[in-house]
Amino acid sequence: EKYEVEEPKENEVLIQMASVGICGSDVHYWTKGKIGDFIVKEPMILGHESGGIVARCGPGVKNLQVGDRVAIEPGVPCRVCEYCKSGRYNLCLDIIFCATPPIHGSLRNYYTHPSDFCYKLPEHVSLEEAALLEPLSVAVHACRRSGVTAGCCVLVLGAGPIGLLNMMVAKAFGATKVFITDISDSRLDTARSLGADYAVNIKNHTELEMIKEIVQATNGGPNITIECCGAEASVRLGILSTKSGGVICLVGCGPDEVKIPIINASAREVDIRGIFRYANCYPIALDLVATGRVNVKPLVTHRFSLSETVKAFETAKEGKGIKIMIKCSNAA
Repeated sequence: EKYEVEEPKENEVLIQMASVGICGSDVHYWTKGKIGDFIVKEPMILGHESGGIVARCGPGVKNLQVGDRVAIEPGVPCRVCEYCKSGRYNLCLDIIFCATPPIHGSLRNYYTHPSDFCYKLPEHVSLEEAALLEPLSVAVHACRRSGVTAGCCVLVLGAGPIGLLNMMVAKAFGATKVFITDISDSRLDTARSLGADYAVNIKNHTELEMIKEIVQATNGGPNITIECCGAEASVRLGILSTKSGGVICLVGCGPDEVKIPIINASAREVDIRGIFRYANCYPIALDLVATGRVNVKPLVTHRFSLSETVKAFETAKEGKGIKIMIKCSNAA
């Protein structure tokens, strides 16, 4: 559809969109019309993993100029509440987040956004990599929340885009060993090529078999488990496999309620932590990519033009490839 190009307001920039990645949440809104309490009640533009070129600056913009290539952090908080002032602005109750009902997303030719949530790219970082900074920031937040540091043994459950990024960030943060599981051999092959120390297909294995294998492979269990599936069986496996005194971080989005061995976790002092998006992670994610500590390029397996968006979403819905990218203009 044709939308009128918006004029940037004070401290906003108008961005010519270049690359927009498809997230699982985009597909979920498209197919189900809701995620938890976020319900699509009227037509909504999708897209929140994005990069583009500044086309126009609104009044008061000082950090950017026309022609700058930028990565766009899609969540803009109120900036004045307790959560914002304490640095945890991802928990702001009044946050405006791209492609979360009723807010339109960035999958279009031109899009306006506050300039302070746009990050100028070094010359050697591509606009496609800029779009990948969004899921990479999720991984940065998860690794920080779970306490990944030098010498850690980390288990990642799920080798989708978020799982693979968590694996790479854990490595970049100094984890000595990183283990990963999935039910897809092709994704596990990708994990191995990106640096996984141990990758195993958990399909057709019982819970007890997998706990035993993980504990043996990790010499007593991982210090930190990062769960990136959301399935009840995966959450259970993560809790039961994590070493006593360790941490499991829940990243994957599954059912609203799951049955887990909470007494087991409590008795063994396994901390269960959650994450919601990210805060103050985009600069770190950009540095990881710019310095080569994390290589996100291999994750892009499919590319489509803006006119092929429906085909791109159908491909994502079918679970093909890893990360699907939509090119919104020739600038990409």
